[in-house]
Amino acid sequence: MNASDSIDISGPWFEDLHPGLEFDAPAITLNAGHVALHQALFGDRLRLPLDAATAERVTGVSQPLCHPLLAINVAIGQSTWASQRVKGNLFYRGLALQEPVFTGDTLYTRTRVVGLRQNRTQAGRAATGIVALEMTTTNQRGATVLHFWRCPMIPCRDPDARTPHADDLDTVGRAAGADLIRKVVPRGWSLGPAAAWSGRRAADLAVGQKFRIEARDTITAAPELVRLSLNMAMAHTDSKLSHLGERLVYGGHTIFMGFAQITRALPNLLSMLAWESCDHLAPVIEGDRLRTEFTITEIVPLAAAEGGGALLRLEADCYAARGQPEQETRVLDWKFWAWSL
Repeated sequence: MNASDSIDISGPWFEDLHPGLEFDAPAITLNAGHVALHQALFGDRLRLPLDAATAERVTGVSQPLCHPLLAINVAIGQSTWASQRVKGNLFYRGLALQEPVFTGDTLYTRTRVVGLRQNRTQAGRAATGIVALEMTTTNQRGATVLHFWRCPMIPCRDPDARTPHADDLDTVGRAAGADLIRKVVPRGWSLGPAAAWSGRRAADLAVGQKFRIEARDTITAAPELVRLSLNMAMAHTDSKLSHLGERLVYGGHTIFMGFAQITRALPNLLSMLAWESCDHLAPVIEGDRLRTEFTITEIVPLAAAEGGGALLRLEADCYAARGQPEQETRVLDWKFWAWSL
């Protein structure tokens, strides 16, 4: 190349991706600034990341415990080189937090393309395809922190493209059932210091109970969360690249706000451990008013040797409302496992 040549920096199109393609991202060392901004965005009431003194007595680690969804947000953002042109992230599968994350930990995420499927062509619509990505996040000690899959929809360079990609993406990822969750419950934590906490515990719950959180949250500062996590999806920062004509809110923002609302109903959660599945059903834009409902679908008591407390399987639905007169749409179908006193 000549010194005078112009180089365009842009994200890949669907045709540029192929199975086996791997990429990494800048590592991120989580610090107090990340923690403060995450808390300011969501107002989450998960106790241990808020209470460093109790967290140290529970975990035996002097560094403050990070919110599990902060670590997950960073890992997702690190995986977005392939999805810079994303139209929407359709689902997540099999996400499990295999190691707790503390302030000062450094997260490294490597992403691999594991499947491609072009969408059926439709008259008047440019061609698109779905890309299956597998992510592995490790810390500075080389331990695996996260392993999961997600499937973004990416436009084709050629609006009339006909590619051969037709992988079965229904089999992407693996289920995160109770057997897997038992393995990722932190061992060696002492739950005694949390015994004085008041409020609803696993022993107060029953399978089939449904909770509706009345208080809604208005989505704000969406691009700030995108930038915090190194998320490169252009539709989250440039309204002209969204089919809605407004910036598309990063799907994780909806997930994290939903979880923050759930902590109001379950004040004695210790951690979020895994996502069995997470499907985005409709887009969210800044200014939407979000509310959450969830159902307890499984309760698994744990012996002291397994970590104590209980595993809870929750099925959560999030709804976004906008407009005058107000219209509400179901935007999230999320099945996940949490650890509770």
